[in-house]
Amino acid sequence: MQIGYFTERPYRWLPEDLVLKNRAFFGISNEHFDREKAADDYNYYLDEYCYAEELGFDALALNEHHGNPICMGSVMNVEASILARITNRARIVLVGNPLPVVKHPLRMAEELAEIDLISRGRLVTGWVRGAGSEQFFNNANPAYNRELFNEAHDFIIQAWTRPGPWRYEGKHFHYRHVNPWALPYQRPYPAMWIPGTLSPETVEWSAAHKYPYIGLGTPLPATCDLWDFYADEAAKHGYQAGPENFGYMVATAVGDTEEKAQQAAAGFVYGGGQNAFSTAEFMMPPGYNSKAAIRNLAKTQSSAWLGISGEKLKEEQQGTTTQDVDYDAIRGKLRSALDRGQKNMQVIVGTPATVIPKIKAIMSVLRIGIFIILHLQGPQSDDERRTSMRLFADEVMPELKDHAKAIDLTDPFDRQPGSVALPNGTKRAAVVDRDPLARLGFR
Repeated sequence: MQIGYFTERPYRWLPEDLVLKNRAFFGISNEHFDREKAADDYNYYLDEYCYAEELGFDALALNEHHGNPICMGSVMNVEASILARITNRARIVLVGNPLPVVKHPLRMAEELAEIDLISRGRLVTGWVRGAGSEQFFNNANPAYNRELFNEAHDFIIQAWTRPGPWRYEGKHFHYRHVNPWALPYQRPYPAMWIPGTLSPETVEWSAAHKYPYIGLGTPLPATCDLWDFYADEAAKHGYQAGPENFGYMVATAVGDTEEKAQQAAAGFVYGGGQNAFSTAEFMMPPGYNSKAAIRNLAKTQSSAWLGISGEKLKEEQQGTTTQDVDYDAIRGKLRSALDRGQKNMQVIVGTPATVIPKIKAIMSVLRIGIFIILHLQGPQSDDERRTSMRLFADEVMPELKDHAKAIDLTDPFDRQPGSVALPNGTKRAAVVDRDPLARLGFR
């Protein structure tokens, strides 16, 4: 099993009232940006990833968002290139480059090849469509988002595998001379993992390409449904999906005591946390989501990843804003949301002794070959962050590794995703175990 470390690299110096007044992190004026503090944090986060490698994490995961203080990784490939040189063992996992808003897939192919070469083959590249707000920030037409995503992905694969020079004329991209000199260290190209929430189209696409799909804190019952859908699609393409095809990322905070763990976890709802990534008008621009994806979001999300929740949409439809509400009352709601997230196992908080059985349960239900922790958010101190990391690595991670071996959770490097043939007409095997869900309090 691959166990990864991930942080949003939050800007830790933003007054919470500012976020609450804006109703989101996205859109807060950069007049509040402190260059010295940001410089300190950029360097700190690079050191933190090195510390994660020292602690024994298998993968160091990075992401990218634009114009948003909840994540300072606005050009994640820069960070990846530095980590490629200053780390030695851990894989560098990108979750992922937002292809529709990059608008230059040939440049992307060159950047990633160089990172893979510097790291000597430790790059795992992932692709995302980019959050709705990224379309707004980068002036990208959301109606063409999936078309841009598919064409850019296919072009990059060609750029890495087709000897040049050659000319390319597509619908959205045009190049007169394609002949990247630097090619990936890995042959034919790096492994690819696809993160997502509840988009059936993304799951279908991932299964067709035999790419592992990483669920981003999605509710366990809905994630089981997604896994089954992936496995059904995999069967159509002639292979049996297994743990090597699935991963899960979940917000995690570990402390010496339950009280300290809860204090550290409070950062997950600072300013609203992921629910306050962006307001709905930026997160769900017309044409960005399919009808099926919107229906899934409406049915399952009471708390959310990247700012979409049923409660929040209802408030905006009714014209309710935080100007009508006392900020202390909002903080009370956020605390309740954190408690609800823990109850739903979308946030894992506690001492090593209490965290271990929770994560083991997730592993048993979802049968994942990849597990990634989303580490502390908000203004938590360096010491709080490193203590949580150390406790997880020293006391939790060995137990998870043993559990993975006991229930045969293969990862994508133990077994190539899509390599287990499923003859036509053969019934696929189960990919999830729903039996524990009732014991965990799920219907």
